[in-house]
Amino acid sequence: MSITEFAYTLSVTERCDVYSFGVVTLETLIGKHPEELISSLSNSTTQNMLVKDFLDSRLPLPLQKDAQDINLVLTIALSCLCSKPNLRPSIQQVVDKLSSFKLPLSLPFDKVLIHQLMSQDICHFPAKYQG
Repeated sequence: MSITEFAYTLSVTERCDVYSFGVVTLETLIGKHPEELISSLSNSTTQNMLVKDFLDSRLPLPLQKDAQDINLVLTIALSCLCSKPNLRPSIQQVVDKLSSFKLPLSLPFDKVLIHQLMSQDICHFPAKYQG
């Protein structure tokens, strides 16, 4: 949950839970708390980073067969971090997408940029990240 969001509303909602899911998911993939990454998602420098450059460097890059799943999980996590709660997917949409959706991988994994994942409209919300 966004601390700022909680401070203003003083209520925990499903959209706050979804935000927390996005934070925990990113933390798992990058190997540290993603606070700096989250705060810079609307920055074009961050959006033009290669995905492989912000993943946990202690782990090897995924094989091509696993890269599609990693891109899907990252795309979902980024959609959960939208600064506007009403534009975040519901937790049910997250579950449905993780269960059945396959994100096409048009580039080799080591060439995928963060903004390419942020622009995926997998949960039927506006494709542009509202950072």
